[in-house]
Amino acid sequence: MIERFVKHIQTEKRYSLHTVMAYHRDLRQFAEYTARMYEINDLLLVDAPMIRSYMIYMKEMGMESRSINRKMSSLRSFYLYCLREKKINVTPMAEIKSLKTPRNLAKFVPEHDIKKLSFESTCDFSVRRNELVFEILYQTGIRQAELRGIKDNDIIADRMMIKVLGKRNKERLIPIDESLLVMINKYKEIRDSRFSDRDNTILILDDKGRPSSPKFIYSIINELLVGMTTVEQKSPHVLRHTFATHLLNRGADIRSIQKILGHSSLNSTQIYTHNTIEKLKDVYKKAHPYGDK
Repeated sequence: MIERFVKHIQTEKRYSLHTVMAYHRDLRQFAEYTARMYEINDLLLVDAPMIRSYMIYMKEMGMESRSINRKMSSLRSFYLYCLREKKINVTPMAEIKSLKTPRNLAKFVPEHDIKKLSFESTCDFSVRRNELVFEILYQTGIRQAELRGIKDNDIIADRMMIKVLGKRNKERLIPIDESLLVMINKYKEIRDSRFSDRDNTILILDDKGRPSSPKFIYSIINELLVGMTTVEQKSPHVLRHTFATHLLNRGADIRSIQKILGHSSLNSTQIYTHNTIEKLKDVYKKAHPYGDK
């Protein structure tokens, strides 16, 4: 049944390879647990107390609540599929509640730190590429995986848009300004001159003319952020948080930000409102006569 479910989310739901692998791994680990602890080799025979014992087991092994909840999400999807396929009459996940997790503020780079970034005026491919990687991530808020998937023809110059392929293969259009479009065109000229015989249409290439990897994009952003900010987390995803937070702080509508980020639920976007509230508190403390009391 696991294999049928995995095929379903891969071919019909069209989940990303990363997501499919995670679901498959979660289900296999749970199947190994039930076989070892209860001598049950069929997940259709599992009940809610067994799932609760698995959660307790993972907690005792030191796993964080957030990670346990993610694994429970995999089980929840699996059993809903089994229910729809009429393999079970009721899902054992109906009685399972998610563990409480601390709601952390999304980390972001302050605007004054962003303004510190500068690149030398040069036609060096790596410099221009690194600058473009940073600016696209910061100016559009896209994920690093979405950035790596952008092809040349995804840049819609006459409409000032970039087309990206998001989670679950959902396409969305994101507006860009003239300065970013100019930067893209200059980069493409240098790239095409250096890699005239390339066999791909991917926009962002590594130093050998190959499509970039997650590790490669991370190293670019990490190195740039190390030199400009004290924010502890220095990853491409921090620029996504930064994009959303800066827009909110400047009065952008949260639903518009939701569409740009590609969030299916507004709840995912609302994490950034907490940063805005913290900024308002800071403004109050500094400006109001009673603020420092």
